[in-house]
Parts: sequence; structure tokens; C-alpha cells
Amino acid sequence: MHRRRRTALVLSAAIVAAAPLLTGCGSDAHPGAAAVVGGQRITVAQLESRVNEVRSAQRAATKDEAQYEQAIAKTGTLTRDTLHGMVLDRVLDRAAKNEGVSVTRKDSQQMRSALEQQAGGSKALETAWLQNYGVAPKRLDDSLRTEIEAQKLASTLGADMNTTDGKAVFWKAMSTASKQLHVDLNPRYGAWDVQKSSRVDAKTPWLREVTSAGTQQTT
Repeated sequence: MHRRRRTALVLSAAIVAAAPLLTGCGSDAHPGAAAVVGGQRITVAQLESRVNEVRSAQRAATKDEAQYEQAIAKTGTLTRDTLHGMVLDRVLDRAAKNEGVSVTRKDSQQMRSALEQQAGGSKALETAWLQNYGVAPKRLDDSLRTEIEAQKLASTLGADMNTTDGKAVFWKAMSTASKQLHVDLNPRYGAWDVQKSSRVDAKTPWLREVTSAGTQQTT
């Protein structure tokens, strides 16, 4: 599984070439909010809770302090990456709804079963997702659902994620959704603009999975 992921084309590279997807000037109009998406707040407390879940999982997965410190070093931008994912998931949900895309429990179960087989079991899959994408084990099912949603959206749009044109179609749909949701990011976490990828350089699992799945289907 690791080799497949390393060789898969990373969809996030398409963000830089695409038109601005998510922009937010940020303001102090929403105290206590890390972001506001579609009028709904993602609070700083919620964000910190998600980050703490990952840190706790990293601690439990490491044998000693040195390994834990290495894990921390590899995920030094975890807070911003986590917020990026939380906001982008909501944008994806809107884009999917716009196209009539839905994900069933069976869809998620099938993907998890397939990935567990590749990884060598449930625990191995959870460890891989934690190490590679900063996803806590308790959030794995949510993460897989998001990946399936992205794959289905790309398929419904007829977007071949192995091509530049296909990626442009996908991100146009995402851009439309983000505009509808009026994303507003707290300035303490930076501006929200995909053309400034240095500020939102997040490891978003489903971004890789869409492309990886597309690669599998075409080989």
C-alpha cells in the first residue's frame, strides 16, 4: 500500500495550477472560531480537540520519547493541516450534494475491507493512516467516507484525475461549492487560498485517494 501511495500522482499539485479554490480574508467577527463555513463555525476548541486526538494516537503508537519527537517533527503543521482538512471536507460535501452524489455505509465498509487487506489488517491500516496523513484511528472511517465521496464526485463529473483537464473540472466544482459556503478563515491560521499553497500545505488523504483510485482503474 505504501508503494502505491508513493507512486500515485498527488492531486494537491493540481491546486497550484487551478484558479483560487478557497479564499477567506479572515476577520474577528467570529470570536472563538477557527473558520466559518456555510455560516457554521469550526471552533478553536474543536480544532484543538482533533489535533489532540492525533497527538494522543502518535504517543500511543511510539515506543519511546525519541520516536514521539520524530513524529511531532514530521507533523509540525498539524494544526493548520487539520483545519484545512476540516474545511475542505465541508466544501466537498457541498460539491457532492450539488451533483447528487452520496456515500453509503456499504461503500465505506468495502473500501475499508480492501485497504485492510492491502495493509495487512485493521491495526496496520490505522497506523499507516496516522503516520502518512495525520488521521487518528477514531477518524479513519470518516476519512474513508470522504475519499469515496471525492472519487464519486470525480466520476459523476466525468473528471479523469490523471489529466490536467480532469483535475480542472473537479476543482471547478469545488470552487463553486466554496463560493456558496463563503469560507472565512481565522487569520491566525493564515489566508485560505489554494494558490498560496505554502500556507495550506496539508496532507489531505482523500486528495491522494481520488488519484490513486483513478490510477488503479486505468491500469
